[in-house]
Amino acid sequence: MIGITGFGGYLPRLRLSRQAVAQANAWYAPNFAGRKGTRSMANWDEDSITMAVAAARDCLGPAEDRQHVRAVFLASDTLPFAERLNAGIVAGALTLADDIDALDMGGSQRAALSAVVQAVARVQSGAGDVLVLAADDRKTRAASPQELDYGDAAAALLIGRDKVLAEFLGAGTLSVDFVDHFRATGEDVDYHWEERWVRDEGIGKLMPRAVTAALQQAGVNAAQVDHFIFPSSFAKMDAQLAKACGIRAEAVVDALLDRVGDSGLPHGLLLLAHVLERAQPGQVIVVSQFGSGAQALVFRVTDAIASFQPARGVGEWLARGAEERNYTKFLAFKGQLQLERGMRGEQDKKTALSTAWRHHTALLGLVAGRCEVTGSVHFPPSRLSYDLGSPLQDTQKPYKLADRSAKILSWSAEYLSYHPAPPHHYGQIDFDGGGRILMDFTDLDVGEVDSGTAMEMVFRVKDVDERRGFTRYFWKATPVRAASVNP
Repeated sequence: MIGITGFGGYLPRLRLSRQAVAQANAWYAPNFAGRKGTRSMANWDEDSITMAVAAARDCLGPAEDRQHVRAVFLASDTLPFAERLNAGIVAGALTLADDIDALDMGGSQRAALSAVVQAVARVQSGAGDVLVLAADDRKTRAASPQELDYGDAAAALLIGRDKVLAEFLGAGTLSVDFVDHFRATGEDVDYHWEERWVRDEGIGKLMPRAVTAALQQAGVNAAQVDHFIFPSSFAKMDAQLAKACGIRAEAVVDALLDRVGDSGLPHGLLLLAHVLERAQPGQVIVVSQFGSGAQALVFRVTDAIASFQPARGVGEWLARGAEERNYTKFLAFKGQLQLERGMRGEQDKKTALSTAWRHHTALLGLVAGRCEVTGSVHFPPSRLSYDLGSPLQDTQKPYKLADRSAKILSWSAEYLSYHPAPPHHYGQIDFDGGGRILMDFTDLDVGEVDSGTAMEMVFRVKDVDERRGFTRYFWKATPVRAASVNP
């Protein structure tokens, strides 16, 4: 049996109010008045890589041993680097072994489903478990329908043979050059074709073929489908597709458009992860997506589903959302509004790539050194440990900090220096078991932290060298928030 052995998701904390967007653009686009709900909105220090890492951590949990993961497939249409292995950055942040395979995939909104099919084939060959990640952080034009419809998110599936939660039964694929939207190399914004044409000639004719082929390969009757996933910002398109395929109306899964929006490439896997949180043994799930053709996958939930829970799950990420009504903040975070930075914001941020490589394990994985003689923890790790008044050499062993509990020792919040989301919060973080680092804080409100506040680590954008187009990543601290009931 091959299938899903773990799952997770990620939604940014910020949720942009659609009413705020409509009000800000009412002078230009009054037709958006009355739009309700929110869409997920990435923070300034989030992108497809950081969201993929967050989803992967939700799937894998805090386990120290991740040797079973032998490949990482990262699917995204908004990868930060065109010539640098984005999946390799993710693997480093997750402290995966150096000898794994890592691959970037994209070019279509169904690329995440294609990655799952490729992962199944790899597992069938005996090459070990595959971590499939999907993330998108798309830009739109101001006052466009996509600005309200889109959302930012990530999802993760672990594909393997051990303790399968949902067995892979079959797939159906059509690869045709039906262009519903496109984005040329070097452009930031998609160009969309007319909605009726896409609905009638694209989705309406291509998707039923893919879904039917998947069900036939799986040996499942359409009436047996318990959960049908088809993400689309077109109203009731999922229900129309289900009807055309002979799938019961009550099987159609809520696409979370009112709270998250359409996150694009990762949205199918995000909804799948959400369904798996409440799925029952024996239930059949069909997840499908449209883009440069059509694709559908079929899974059957096993008895093992009760034995697994993601670290938080999509339901918990939904519950943690904080509404954002500052439209200009959204534009600034997306890089579409240039704000005055002052002289303190003019420094050159060139990254020394040689130094970054020498310390890549510490920087990407937040790995410290723990002295085997004294037990003290040092970050960054080094060959020398200064303990007990005398230096010790080569006594440190790798000691991961990213998933350890931590608290604020001291902190500051200041407006003097330039920061994309003022005030700039930072401080000394003490880790349980040892270790102290001066870190930036993120995803918090003014007055939310103090000395002693419990914090957790998140992988984020440290800064961007805009002159050379290089993004630098590191870990930041964010407040630990109480768990909520999954909605």
